[in-house]
Amino acid sequence: MRITHDVIIVGSGLAGLRAALEASQHFDVAVVSKLHPLRSHSGAAQGGIGAALGNEEEDSWLWHAFDTVKGSDYLGDQDAIEILCKDAPRTIYELEHIGVPFSRTPEGRIAQRPFGGHTKNFGEAPVRRACYAADRTGHVLLHTLYEQCVKQKVRFYAEHQMLDLILDEHNEEVQGIVAYEIRTGELNTFAAKAVCFATGGYGRAFRTTSNAHANTGDGLAIVLRNGLPLEDMEFTQFHPTGLYKLGILVTEGARGEGGILLNNLGERFMERYAPTVKDLAPRDMVSRSIYKEIREGRGIEGKDYVHLDLTHLGMKEIEKKLPEIATFSKIYLGIDPSKQPIPISPTCHYAMGGIPTDADGRVRRGVGIAGRTQIDPNGDPKAAQIIDPDGNVVRGEFSSLGDDRDIVKGFYAAGEAACVSVHGANRLGTNSLLDLVVFGRRAGKHIVKYLRAVGTEQKPISERAEETARAELKAIVNREQGESAVTIRDELQKMMMDNVSVFRTEETLETAARSIRDLRQRVAKVTVMDKGRQFNTDLMEAVELGHMVDYSFALIESARWRKESRGAHSREDFQARDDSKWLSHGFYFLHPDGSSHIETRPIKLTRFQPKERKY
Repeated sequence: MRITHDVIIVGSGLAGLRAALEASQHFDVAVVSKLHPLRSHSGAAQGGIGAALGNEEEDSWLWHAFDTVKGSDYLGDQDAIEILCKDAPRTIYELEHIGVPFSRTPEGRIAQRPFGGHTKNFGEAPVRRACYAADRTGHVLLHTLYEQCVKQKVRFYAEHQMLDLILDEHNEEVQGIVAYEIRTGELNTFAAKAVCFATGGYGRAFRTTSNAHANTGDGLAIVLRNGLPLEDMEFTQFHPTGLYKLGILVTEGARGEGGILLNNLGERFMERYAPTVKDLAPRDMVSRSIYKEIREGRGIEGKDYVHLDLTHLGMKEIEKKLPEIATFSKIYLGIDPSKQPIPISPTCHYAMGGIPTDADGRVRRGVGIAGRTQIDPNGDPKAAQIIDPDGNVVRGEFSSLGDDRDIVKGFYAAGEAACVSVHGANRLGTNSLLDLVVFGRRAGKHIVKYLRAVGTEQKPISERAEETARAELKAIVNREQGESAVTIRDELQKMMMDNVSVFRTEETLETAARSIRDLRQRVAKVTVMDKGRQFNTDLMEAVELGHMVDYSFALIESARWRKESRGAHSREDFQARDDSKWLSHGFYFLHPDGSSHIETRPIKLTRFQPKERKY
């Protein structure tokens, strides 16, 4: 079936809904999602959304920007980070005005709590910057934005699995997508003048993860298969506090409210690693610290977990500010957190890398200035130079706003699937929800600007647009012999956890590279038991597995390429951060024959010179 709208948003989490809400003020917008919108993973976000409101103590957007740059291990583009942090207060008040029920101070202001890596006065001490709704912040944001989109008459196509992107014959302009309707088994072509991918993260490639089962990185893999790059794929964040063995998230807000991490000796061990902010250090640092405690024999009872202690808060405070954590602990572990500490270990949580975009959400194709940023020896970030691969100084400025040579017309991305890059090598807590709504809105606004300039009349789409997707599904269903998707997926998740998680070496990454090539060949022969059309989730799992293997390929090869430790990318064989060689983004291209290459782009410095991270 051929379905036509002015704008197609793929994904119904916060980024997709915010883009849809903005664009629907002026054009006909449809949201295509593999889930019902209210089951999107944005709803699982717990602890808060960052903004320098200063409601409970003095704060500044510039302090917020500094913390974000420092937290990113100086790989975030500082012009994009300034946009994020300057726009944060306006964003919060806008959300409040459309109905988000934030927690309140006794005076009625939006309440704020401390979060890891957020400080006052450029690192002096922790600051209360996270706006929150108990520990259900993502949940209330998702419901509010969905209601606003329904009010605005956005059309929703739930339970449609995207299979392919449609570009023109020169790969210069988007024309729509192909999606599988899970209820009927039919293929639908969605034609649109503008398409925005808000397809979320890819944490399901790892065995222990806080990610929902739907987070299989579909948008990223489809971008790769269409000859476009992915950016900074080596940077995968492991949240330090997941429920032991389960990976279910225990919000950073638990530590913001006073929770402390303890080892087998009862020591508050973060005092050793981050003496100023202790348990509120950035996530990459806390995760590595937990693993070091476990490696050195200080895990609880010699096992691979430590304790998060909330007992001193009391049940009244826990039930008021952390009700979901209390519920999760009781249901899944049989633990009352007011009486017993919670067993936790790091869990795969967030993708800093993704589909490269500019600050208006436009997808980059990887053409433009190549090279790295060379910092100024006198400490002036604005005097930094761009060095090309041959060591020559390149004249001209690189900007997160991009230019038309670098852009796929009508193609946008936002949210965790996108890489602006405001998170660089490590995302600070609360900046995820902020990223979703700030850059989701900016993508929606630019879609309006773009369609006003070019019009909504659409070019004819080839009748062959569905052929690739149809052939892939037919081959899987008709195959009589082969492995199941579940078997291969389990091997992928174990391999990624063993070799490409918090600590990496050339040896583990080579092992992963050999494994992923073998898995890719096996996926090409995967089969399904369900041969029917309606609600064939067996078939969709096989499709998702192909996506998981392709972006895992990108992650592994990018991690092998970056021979330094920076943020969440920790190489035990290259333990130092090396700004002289690696102050750049990597754009990963995967070719049809299985080969790949990486191009580089410089980071953008504006105010803050790279320095050693100390907390």
